[in-house]
Amino acid sequence: MSEITPRAITTSTTIPKYGAFWPEAAGWWDIMERNKLTMAQGIAKKILANKARYQNVEAKTGVPWWWIGPTHFREADCDFSTQLAQGDPLNKVSTHVPKGQGPYYGQDAWDRAAIIALEDHGLDDVEDWRLEKAAFWWESYNGWGYRLHGSPSAYVYAGTNIYTSGFYVADGQWSSGARDSRVGCMPVLKCLLELDNTIYIQREAADDALPPVYVGNPPHIEPPGPEEPPPVGQGPTEIKIVIEDGKVTVYINGTAIT
Repeated sequence: MSEITPRAITTSTTIPKYGAFWPEAAGWWDIMERNKLTMAQGIAKKILANKARYQNVEAKTGVPWWWIGPTHFREADCDFSTQLAQGDPLNKVSTHVPKGQGPYYGQDAWDRAAIIALEDHGLDDVEDWRLEKAAFWWESYNGWGYRLHGSPSAYVYAGTNIYTSGFYVADGQWSSGARDSRVGCMPVLKCLLELDNTIYIQREAADDALPPVYVGNPPHIEPPGPEEPPPVGQGPTEIKIVIEDGKVTVYINGTAIT
């Protein structure tokens, strides 16, 4: 996005409003380079193999499947026997944050647990899922702790040039020297965009009056052509009456009726 000047790879130490967040996310996407590409591609392929399952949850929540898939990887390594909320087993009460969820049983156990996890974060109320909004809600879903330590979120950017170090080695246990060995949601999303040509996501813009910009493959929409004249016998009727030398002639759409 040419109107966005990428900010330095540092971040504020306060929880931002979306209006302040998205220009940062837009700039980081524009300069993001993946340094664990093979790992990110492998995860993207794993997500695509289960695309239908993520789409089932999308249909019930409105949360895009391409957002749910990377979240499932970060929380549970795409293991459908665990809860989307924190990766604890479906058939047990969760002991990690958020604690006390479950157990879930039955063939649709994962779906029901996933729906509850997304609804608990208000994600079913999110409208207009733009690229930068995906980054915002990933960071919010995982927690704003990285930002409070002045670090880009590993949950979102690990495996890229945006993230260097700083990691929660356990719930609430921050280490500035530790580094996440996995990849974050954004590099996985970029691989999904490259592997699945049905995905297209609108970018944010400083001026919504500008034509939309997308990542991925938006459907081609032909611009409107010139308006064609109505077929003969259709459209408005023009009636003209001419009186000459006492003779009355009626014209309908230019044709004289005697």
